[in-house]
Amino acid sequence: MTSNKHIIHMDQDAFFVSVEVKKDPSLIGKPVIIGGTSDRGVVASCSYEARKFGVHAAMSSRMAKMLCPHAIFVKGNMDAYSKASFEITEILRERVPLIEKASIDEHYIDMTGMDRFHGVLKYAHELRQTVMKETGLPISFGLSVNKTVSKMATNECKPNGELNVEQLKVQDFLNPLSIRKIPGLGEKTFVKLSDMGIKKIHTLTQIHPDQMNTILGKNGLVLLQKAKGIDHSPVIPYQEQKSISTQCTFKADTIDVDTINNLITSMVMDLAFDLRQKKKLTACITVTIRYANFEDVTRQATISYTSLDSVLIAKAKELFRQLYQKRMLLRLIGVRLSNLVTGHEQIDLYSESQEQYSLYQALDKIRNRFGDKAIKLASTLNIDL
Repeated sequence: MTSNKHIIHMDQDAFFVSVEVKKDPSLIGKPVIIGGTSDRGVVASCSYEARKFGVHAAMSSRMAKMLCPHAIFVKGNMDAYSKASFEITEILRERVPLIEKASIDEHYIDMTGMDRFHGVLKYAHELRQTVMKETGLPISFGLSVNKTVSKMATNECKPNGELNVEQLKVQDFLNPLSIRKIPGLGEKTFVKLSDMGIKKIHTLTQIHPDQMNTILGKNGLVLLQKAKGIDHSPVIPYQEQKSISTQCTFKADTIDVDTINNLITSMVMDLAFDLRQKKKLTACITVTIRYANFEDVTRQATISYTSLDSVLIAKAKELFRQLYQKRMLLRLIGVRLSNLVTGHEQIDLYSESQEQYSLYQALDKIRNRFGDKAIKLASTLNIDL
């Protein structure tokens, strides 16, 4: 199968660590871990020096300390990371025809058709040099015929690398790689296929589609396509969502503060779930109330970047307590989350326990499978306002 597409995948090298190293050059070449400093914390990111000891993101801080006892733990600063991410995005967006921001530290760029005017590989190299020169942060890229292969190329050449995988060399590039390298192939699927003797991409490509469908369903067919270097997913134009919100107008005006607080909990849980599904974090929460006389009162607060229910619920209830001063009947309440940035779920877990992180993942899995109303806190079940 031939393709005339030219897709660049650009990915920052150990992004959070790189930002910290830029601020403190004494960290250069040392095993650095960004994340919770307590034993119950979670690793958000780590340097390549720490990865050599088996440390990785989402690992408990306690385990990270056992694997790399001489590591330097840094709490982290999401504001700094978000600012750096924005700067990089703007540099790229000004210089390419079509860009997708896949996460806080990676971008896809579609240069299809531009090869008539630029040598795409040369242009990608110049883009990388520009980002490093203007931000002082390292970045790598992979260039190939689609998003899957370009991302895998980036992962193979990091850190501080460039790799071009041309159409005729795609399968030769993929075949010797572990199936674990395929984007979207999770740990359970890896174990299942490994138990069947399927450990290399070349072996996976030999499996008949019907058998893959039997083993893994539709996801198996998608993985088989990726193993063969096939991916038709488009580069989606970058447009950062600024906010998400929800509001509720009561059936009858009320002063039932306890029930309103339970409603706030339910509203925020829905918004936080939406954030995590979109891999977003928020740094600003706003609560609005409307009195029976139609007077609207609003208060907002800036917070550390997060997508966690517990943090957002507590802040929303605090804002409501500050707002509701007149003790008049209320007819509406609204909650808005703004200053959104793209980021991984774990990046704000500097002080959260691994158990809480696991809880949110479990709740999200239930909602994804059975619907976003499938599980709720008991206090939010019988709200009737």
